[in-house]
Amino acid sequence: MSLFDDAVGVLSGWSATSEAAGLARKRTLELLGAGPVAMTRAHRAGHVTASTLIMDENCRVLLCLHGRLGMWMQVGGHCEPGDATLAAAALREATEESGIEGLRLDPVPIDVDVHAVRCAPAGGEPAGPSWHYDVRFLAVAPAGATEQISEESADLGWFSADNLPTPLASGVEQQLAPAFARPRKPQM
Repeated sequence: MSLFDDAVGVLSGWSATSEAAGLARKRTLELLGAGPVAMTRAHRAGHVTASTLIMDENCRVLLCLHGRLGMWMQVGGHCEPGDATLAAAALREATEESGIEGLRLDPVPIDVDVHAVRCAPAGGEPAGPSWHYDVRFLAVAPAGATEQISEESADLGWFSADNLPTPLASGVEQQLAPAFARPRKPQM
């Protein structure tokens, strides 16, 4: 099974966690009608990305201050050719951007969000307007985990749901309710 096939299967069988997520799921499945290219930055009309909201044993969330955007958000990013599944892409990105080894990822998404971005296609071409069709997952950090700032982040921090930093990227709050409602027994 390819990453593309996995994305279609995951989204086709997923029960949306909100009305907004349901609409984003529908739009993402429509995007995937373009075929496997919709999983890559080469598809300038938009492409599927995978991100992760990381929680700890104290129900705090780890957010990164995106270095280029200057907003707090979950970790994540572009799918890569070696990613076998959306969940694997989300776990890879979460590990790279948080520096935390041993994350346990729930393979069932908690949210889907579609948002405008300026990102460069592979090959170093200048960034231009595009869309991220972001499939969002939940991961639990091992006890005592220590985060490490990556080159993509200006900062990382743990926050409780009632004390989130500003400015938050759009769509961050939309994934909190399904994340807190999910049992913390991830499988990956």
